[in-house]
Parts: sequence; structure tokens; C-alpha cells
Amino acid sequence: MTGARTMPRWPLFLIAAPAAVAVWSGWVGLGALCGFGIVHPLPGIADGFRLNTAITLPVGVEAYGAYALGAWLTPGTTGAARKFAKRSAIGALALGMTGQVIYHLLAAAHAARAPWPVVMLVSCLPVVSLAFGAALAHLLRTGPDPDSGADPDDFRTEDETGTEDSADDDPDTRTDDRPPPDPDVDRDALVAELAADIVATTSAGERWRPDYRDLEIRTGFRRSWCEKAVRDARAAAARTDAGSRTGVGA
Repeated sequence: MTGARTMPRWPLFLIAAPAAVAVWSGWVGLGALCGFGIVHPLPGIADGFRLNTAITLPVGVEAYGAYALGAWLTPGTTGAARKFAKRSAIGALALGMTGQVIYHLLAAAHAARAPWPVVMLVSCLPVVSLAFGAALAHLLRTGPDPDSGADPDDFRTEDETGTEDSADDDPDTRTDDRPPPDPDVDRDALVAELAADIVATTSAGERWRPDYRDLEIRTGFRRSWCEKAVRDARAAAARTDAGSRTGVGA
């Protein structure tokens, strides 16, 4: 069987190299206009060591933007981490574009220094980048709160949204060949089986979809019973995912 063809990654170098040069020079130039410059970070220890603090801007802001973008687009990122990564990635990219515009406008005007509002904004960027990076790393590490009850929907696919609220008696969803309910069905075992399947599927970066027809035939119960079992399985999967991220139960 022939697998799907993957695109080569070397064109990314051609795209990223000139962008990196332009972004780096823009941030360093803006930093110089805002008072960033040469410092001696180790006085009395290494007096000859010097560092231009203007490099903190491209390193911090653009590196965080790439980090948040990767977290947002990576399959398996769940709950608050995905939302935070999405919003902050878009914000970081917009901030990066704004910084480039400000620098080139000042450079075109042959300004010797930036206006004070620009200086105030730029001077806060290293601290903001550190705070956002630490927050996102914490969210990615801890995963969903097992006790919150809010994150099981992270294991729901977009195609499934709203399907569990369908009426039981909808002719399109009834299973005519459903056997009578089996009193010996172990609901806990079924939920555990579904939860394990959810975790395995989402960990592989794929979408998990419940097969309600199969569940109705296996158990003999109506769709509403199967939907409740699936919801419990999603909750169990969220707790399992959180435990694996924090090392609980390992």
C-alpha cells in the first residue's frame, strides 16, 4: 500500500531565512531606538563580557509566536492550552508585524529615538513574552483538570457537535435490529473500553467518532443510554490524559 506523499520541508528554509533576517534586523533596530543597547551583565565576574539587549526582542517575541503556533496546531493539545495557544499565537504574530511597521516608519523618517509610547510598549515585551511562555508551558504540561468536568468536550470532534442531542425516536437514528437490552452489560467496562479507544485515537492525532449503531446492537439499549456512556467515556479519557501529562498513576 502506498502511503500519502509528504511535502518536502527544505522550501521552508528559503521562506524562513529572508524573513528571519528582516525580522531580526527590524527588532534590533527598534530596540536601539528604544534604549536597548550594550550592557555588562556580569560585572566583577567577567568584566569583558558584553551583551546587546536589543537581541532579546526578536528572540523572545518571535520565538514565543512560533512556540504558541506549534502548540495550537499540534494534534492532542486540549482544552485551555489550545485556546490560549491560538489566541496568543495570533497576538504574537500581530505584535511582530506591528513592531516591523513601527521600526520602518521611524527609520524612513530618520528618527534618532522612538516616541515614549513606543518605548514603553517595547520595554515590556521581554517580560510579557516570559509570562506567556511560562503560562503556555504550564497549560501544556498539566492538561485538562480531571475534576473540572469541562474538558471532556476536547475529545469531541467537530462533526459530532450536536449529534448527542438528537431525539431518541428519530427514525433516521433508530436501530430496527437492536436486540432487547442485555441486563448483564457491564457499563463500567464498556466506558473503560471506549475511554481507552478515545485516548489511543487522539494520541495518534486522529479524530475519534462513536459508532452508536454498533453500541446499540452490542448492548441492546437505546441511543440515549449509549450517548451517556460515551459522555462518561470522554470524561474518563480526559482524566487519563491529564494523569499522563502530570505523571499521576505512572
